[in-house]
Amino acid sequence: MVEFGPEFLFGVATASYQIEGAWNEDGKGESIWDRFSHTPGKIVDDSTGDIACDHYHRYEEDIKLLKRLGVDAYRFSISWPRIFPEGRGRVNEKGLDFYRRLIESLRENAIRPVVTLYHWDLPQTLEERGGWGSEETVEAFKEYAHFLFRIFREEVELWITHNEPWVTAFLGHSEGRMAPGKQDFALALRVSKNLLLSHAHAVSIFREEGIRKPIGIALNLAPIYPKTENDADRQAALRFDGCLNRWFLDPLFRGEFPEDMVMWYRRKGFPIPPFSDSESRLLTKSLDFLGINYCTRYVLEHGEDPALEARVARVPGGEYSSMDWEVYPSGMSEIVCRVSVDYSPRAIYITENGYPYPDILLPNGSVVDEERIAYLARHLASLHKAMVLGCPVKGYFVWSIMDNFEWSYGFSKRFGLVYVDYETLQRIPKQSFFWYQNVIRRRGFE
Repeated sequence: MVEFGPEFLFGVATASYQIEGAWNEDGKGESIWDRFSHTPGKIVDDSTGDIACDHYHRYEEDIKLLKRLGVDAYRFSISWPRIFPEGRGRVNEKGLDFYRRLIESLRENAIRPVVTLYHWDLPQTLEERGGWGSEETVEAFKEYAHFLFRIFREEVELWITHNEPWVTAFLGHSEGRMAPGKQDFALALRVSKNLLLSHAHAVSIFREEGIRKPIGIALNLAPIYPKTENDADRQAALRFDGCLNRWFLDPLFRGEFPEDMVMWYRRKGFPIPPFSDSESRLLTKSLDFLGINYCTRYVLEHGEDPALEARVARVPGGEYSSMDWEVYPSGMSEIVCRVSVDYSPRAIYITENGYPYPDILLPNGSVVDEERIAYLARHLASLHKAMVLGCPVKGYFVWSIMDNFEWSYGFSKRFGLVYVDYETLQRIPKQSFFWYQNVIRRRGFE
């Protein structure tokens, strides 16, 4: 029996742009994802999040599903341009009222609200003034966060400042695969620093407000292995680890970027100024917990990438999901244990973990997704192993409660415990929904 205690938090997670729809209703401003998804060629199936799952109009139905599932907590993000259509200044009361009603309904149903302030949908007006490469956006984020802290200080149980700042910085500003779709590595490094500083300043404001709730950040982390034991592959793996993992962990826990990566980037012509002493102090005091989004491990070999000279290698005979991620459950305990030993966070939450599968609605109206159940069971067992070893894991959030708009993949990937018919928007619980329901009820599984 894999058992979790009564205090362990079982939840599910979503993001505003992926589910809400209502992209231009009730005074909401344009986001960088609205602009990106409307740009031809950016989304693989040419879809947009204009309607997505229509959660904005169907949130009551979705909360009933959460109640039926039995989750302790629901992690969702707030759409910044739904609150501040121009990024700062004027408040859109209708947008704010939506989140008031959502949070109130969650609490009435004994579901703890877990709020992510930024899950990638920057107001387009701020992007046009420099986006995350500009200090103005840092200041705007501080104002946005401060406003929400004051409004929801008693209602939200856990706060997350940023979701996967690595994706925002590098996939959005270097590789161009995510909004805003830029390809400038020097800009990506500057963005990464600004994201970290915006987090630290927001947490400082949170503490000054005297809010007695935990606040943290969610990072996408992964174990990194060299493809071979030759020096070129081992150095490539070390650099990729420095870019993906240590580039954010070291500032948050040690107040500085990893020295080996600073030197490497400088040699490549990408100097980045260090944090000031005051910035370092803010960063190292900015976490009540660390959120870890775990998807896969990475195996690296030497490559021709101009910034890292590294390339992700495919593992012969490996098990891969439809996202081309290797299914590697032991990586869950590996990364949790590594972070626990190397950085000693006060608490850890697995803030995302899920499995994409081409689910099919059967004629009898059911969705059988045994592969997803096996995936979740294996990863929960791995997480439990880390807990037995003493890692301070306090909760686990499945990605996602329902199928949704999967960023640049559009509607071509399904991650949900609930099947969404995108023609009718009908919600249909999958087999995995009932499996997870039973796990929550029993606080574990065989």
